[in-house]
Amino acid sequence: MQLQSFGAAGTVTGSMHLLTLDGRHLLIDCGLFQGNDELEARNREPLPFDVAGLDAVILTHAHLDHVGRLPLLVKLGYRGPIHCTEPTAALAETVLLDSARLQVDGYRHDLRRARRQGIPDEQVPPPLYGEEDVHRALALLRPGLRFGETTPVAGVRVTPQRAGHILGSAYLLIESSDARLIMSGDLGNRESGLQLDFTPPPHADAVVLESTYANRTHRAWNATLAEFRDALREAAAQGGKILIPSFAIERTQTILHTIKGLMDAGEVPRIPVFLDSPMAARATHEYFEFGDELIPEVRDALRAGEDPFRPSTLHVVPTSAESQRINRYDGPAIILAGNGMMTGGRIQHHLKHHLWKPSTSLISVSYQSPSSLGGRIVTGADHVRVMGEDIAVRAHIHTIGGFSAHADQDDLLAFLSTAGTPHVWLVHGEPDVMDSFLPVLAARGLKGDIVPDRQPVDLTGPGYPDGRPPGFVPTPPRGAHAESTE
Repeated sequence: MQLQSFGAAGTVTGSMHLLTLDGRHLLIDCGLFQGNDELEARNREPLPFDVAGLDAVILTHAHLDHVGRLPLLVKLGYRGPIHCTEPTAALAETVLLDSARLQVDGYRHDLRRARRQGIPDEQVPPPLYGEEDVHRALALLRPGLRFGETTPVAGVRVTPQRAGHILGSAYLLIESSDARLIMSGDLGNRESGLQLDFTPPPHADAVVLESTYANRTHRAWNATLAEFRDALREAAAQGGKILIPSFAIERTQTILHTIKGLMDAGEVPRIPVFLDSPMAARATHEYFEFGDELIPEVRDALRAGEDPFRPSTLHVVPTSAESQRINRYDGPAIILAGNGMMTGGRIQHHLKHHLWKPSTSLISVSYQSPSSLGGRIVTGADHVRVMGEDIAVRAHIHTIGGFSAHADQDDLLAFLSTAGTPHVWLVHGEPDVMDSFLPVLAARGLKGDIVPDRQPVDLTGPGYPDGRPPGFVPTPPRGAHAESTE
């Protein structure tokens, strides 16, 4: 079994892993790089493998950093099947069409600005793809993977199991003629407020393991819930707007469900809640169809015909014009808008209008890259630049980290505990995080290695003497984000 990673190797974004076994070439995920300029520039690099030589693509889930380069793959000539679960196929359509729209809109904006500055049109990078490219990729989706059922994919046995990360997320048991491999995809937090836990894996010879939060443990769910409740109470007492930047898939649904529960229990006041994210509104509909993946409380509500994601004061905001009208609303209100790291989307309009007011509260429920707008706000910047303007930060800032949809160190070790003594290969983690996880694995009798960027590794081979590939330097995070922009 040979693995070559063209994303999510030494970083937490751009997942794309080429697996070669029994003469077959399987691409596991095909994600977009997100984060700083250096990372995003990699989206425009030619793919260093023969696209036409791929036998199949398999998706673990529908986050943009796992599916966002599928339209590029198809533009380059791929015409084979793209295997996934049914919920992943449904969410991928929403995610990819939104990505194409944002790219085209951004290109038009950049083109207008360049023309005003006298810059030739050809110097403005075009969008990576448009809606037509997305539809060609969607036509190749084969949503036949079922949790716990083995499916032959290009002659290779593939068994998906529930990963507990987002709706439809799966880890993959892949069996060759002489070895068993687990590709983890992204694993979920076992104290999720929405998703069922991941299914314990069987014994395997090798595990390619995500390591996003391999160096930390999340706050317990009850403590997170109390922290969020207290932040909402304090914010409502200020009398101003309560801004909650949130990712559209999983995080928004978790926050809506949590707010509804707190309001129904009388623990926070019933103030207006504005869902200002068309993508999140569309994604929420998929949770009604695939509710069996959710915790019993939510699943049973859906089966009873109830809406567990709708606080009684909820208003869904479909258009940009209506979004802008929210800023003229008097009195306290919760505004839940994308995107989670505040680097774009409708949340920026609300930041521009309210971040400078002492009555405003901003509750961060998502990971904030240090280099992002959200990262600068939560780490204490007194002024930030929003939509071309310098804005004073006078709002009350609350940071709540326990809503993460990613497994922490305890979750990762629990996942490995049923897999026997596999060789563990680390991906989807910052270098310093993966490096710190190696001795933790060794203490449990597991051989751990860090997957190098773009260099092939033999998954059943001996690995590296100290677990680190040649030239590896455990540098600090490089400005990518650990929670995907859904």
